[in-house]
Amino acid sequence: TELTRLRAQIEAFAPYNEQEEADRRQMLADMDCFSDLLTRENATAHFTASCWIVNPDRTKVLMAYHNLYQSWAWLGGHADGEADLLSVALREANEESGIVGARPLINEIFSLEILGVDGHVKRGRYVATHLHLNCTYLLEADDRLPIRVKADENSAVRWIPFADVEAEVREPEMRVVYRKLMDKAGC
Repeated sequence: TELTRLRAQIEAFAPYNEQEEADRRQMLADMDCFSDLLTRENATAHFTASCWIVNPDRTKVLMAYHNLYQSWAWLGGHADGEADLLSVALREANEESGIVGARPLINEIFSLEILGVDGHVKRGRYVATHLHLNCTYLLEADDRLPIRVKADENSAVRWIPFADVEAEVREPEMRVVYRKLMDKAGC
């Protein structure tokens, strides 16, 4: 099944640091305990896919100013039943930014993170505090192509120079994640 393939990808993932190793172990344990991790029906934890989209010169990353978090953030979204998380990441990149032609630099998972999401109201409904079991993919896109806002999710989309990423991000816990991604990508 697709979920079996996702599990194999997580098992084969070579952690970059202690955080990735711990999160990898926990994701596999969660897969043993929960049957519905691919949908938001699991209110405790569910899979998401994010993308770290770099330009061909490896000098900038495509980010969106996220309405919910009030911060610059990577692009991505919920699996919503789909176990092919690379496909989810590619679709979300296009939906959230309008970027076309983003392509994976590697087809495997680039990074793993378990991210806490505080309780919030979304589309008029309260969503309880939960965890995102996140698989990140490294993508490349032409930074000269048109991009656009997705008003129900973000209020701005732009290419941010790597040197400015940490200063632009308001969430301290995400600065750590983005620094890791830049280090892993050699940026």
